[in-house]
Amino acid sequence: MGSSVEATAPSHYQERAHFKECIIYQVYPASFCDANGDGMGDVQGVISKLDYLKDLGVDVIWLSPVYKSPFIDNGYDISDYHEIDQRFGTLADVDQLIAEMHKRDMKLVMDLVVNHCSDQHEWFVESRKSKDNPYRDFFWWRPAKYSDSGERLPPNNWREEFSSGSAWEWDELSQEYYLHLYCKEQPDLNWETPAVRQAIYTDIMKWWLDRGCDGFRMDVINLISKVPSLPDAPIKNPDEKFQESYKYTANGPRIHEFLQEMNREVLSKYPGLITVGETPFTHHDFDVLVPYVLPENKELQTIFQFEQQEVDGYPQLVPKDYKLSEFKEITARWQIEMQNRGGWNSIYLENHDVARSISRFGNDSTPTYRTLTAKLLSALQCTLSGTLYVYQGEEIAMANLPKDWPIEEYVDIASQVYYAEELALRKSKTGEENPDMSDIMSALQRKSRDHARNPMQWDDGLDAGFSPKNKERWVGKPWMRVHDDYKKWNVAKQIGDPESVLSFWKKMIAFRKAHLACTYGYFTLLSPSSEEVFAYIKEYKNERLLVLLNFTKESVSYTLPEQTGEVGDMTDLIGNYTSGPPEHIENRVVKLRPYEALVIAGGK
Repeated sequence: MGSSVEATAPSHYQERAHFKECIIYQVYPASFCDANGDGMGDVQGVISKLDYLKDLGVDVIWLSPVYKSPFIDNGYDISDYHEIDQRFGTLADVDQLIAEMHKRDMKLVMDLVVNHCSDQHEWFVESRKSKDNPYRDFFWWRPAKYSDSGERLPPNNWREEFSSGSAWEWDELSQEYYLHLYCKEQPDLNWETPAVRQAIYTDIMKWWLDRGCDGFRMDVINLISKVPSLPDAPIKNPDEKFQESYKYTANGPRIHEFLQEMNREVLSKYPGLITVGETPFTHHDFDVLVPYVLPENKELQTIFQFEQQEVDGYPQLVPKDYKLSEFKEITARWQIEMQNRGGWNSIYLENHDVARSISRFGNDSTPTYRTLTAKLLSALQCTLSGTLYVYQGEEIAMANLPKDWPIEEYVDIASQVYYAEELALRKSKTGEENPDMSDIMSALQRKSRDHARNPMQWDDGLDAGFSPKNKERWVGKPWMRVHDDYKKWNVAKQIGDPESVLSFWKKMIAFRKAHLACTYGYFTLLSPSSEEVFAYIKEYKNERLLVLLNFTKESVSYTLPEQTGEVGDMTDLIGNYTSGPPEHIENRVVKLRPYEALVIAGGK
């Protein structure tokens, strides 16, 4: 079994590299730690928690945007790439963060948001002044179309991502439309213009790398190449005026040319960088995404694919139930196909754009189940091949917002627009002032981005320790409400408890670093049709791991398939129960307790 895999996988797949083995922790700065008491997390707050992250086993921090921004989309609308928004601190604070991280042998990955910028950015301000302005071609400007009756229409039927409206906004000043795949305050940059690319490479990327930044997470990077003719999108929903554009805007005709140019002009000149690209709107198509991460293509090291994230519903705010076998099939396919092709995975279940994994893939209905399934999901992620990402609060099993919170507590633009559009539609259809919105609230309660963005729970004190306890310095409540459960689920309560979720994450990360089969091992899925147990083998050189994950709240008797070989020669074992290993394996049958996770290491 092992030899057949090794015969098909490229030899470089198991070549060791820092970017493959490092543990990357995402910090969403607004919600991580507020050092000055203004209700907003900041860079000094991140600095104050570096020792905590180092102790957890973190090697790299991915810092979501802290640049100057009007904050229409929580900082992903950047008005100045060289300035730090006053909400988060100053450029000197970021310089200090980089220095403090480097002292601890840690690296900083910045968010590179260059598919779009803010409409307040100097480039766009200049661009809209006139049609012959030097910055005009930095953006996608197009004249209006007109109907037979003379009605002014946008250039095509593309829909923006955050609403059902047009992806084009009319600019009265210069009498043309500009493209914005996201909200109208986020105009898309036109990468067809060479000066745009050079400005990004020199004025943004090199500028930050020269300050000590160690790499980039590239926001929606697969959208930077559009089909230049900007044709109408296929009509998928006849009831809507505007249609999904991603046939012509995702993974466009020059995407690999642009990324190879970026690598040639910037990334290759800074050894030891970490690069990961976000690649949304590409559904179930491995062949489209794998070229981004093939070493011979000289583009990116890793990507964030969304197929696993969409197993419980797409579009994001339209949830659906799923089977464990579906979740396993997606996970296994990305593991196996990457090893067969020689690419590299990013391993994650959480980030700032998705709901909490414990509430989606685990069971947060009781403290016992919440603890067990949080550990189970940790064991899953820590034993998959690829670069591991942990999101703030995931290590203490932070859960989705309480179900009784009203829509007013949801602050994300996507949540608010989705709710408002549905409310208006139902009012017009029913004539009722307060139509039933329970199904929409249920969807938000399951899938909203808000669940990842409420403040980190550090202790059981004022505002969960997010803001300083010295009330003289505290001038306002956190920008987003603290979760109701913070007194029971927080870092201070877990950090000294050897059986806590936090302690298990720390042990599991150490286990991953000690057993390279976790990171590099060839993956073999066992029992693919089982709706109870997720089981697989990982093989690296002379080591073999057997991973057994019971995803049910019942005890399960699992019969080990023949390809697992003998497990009696185990050299190491880690599991999520405090009472030690399971009952003895008899006749190749393992009795797994509810939500039990077992990782058994041994020789091949």
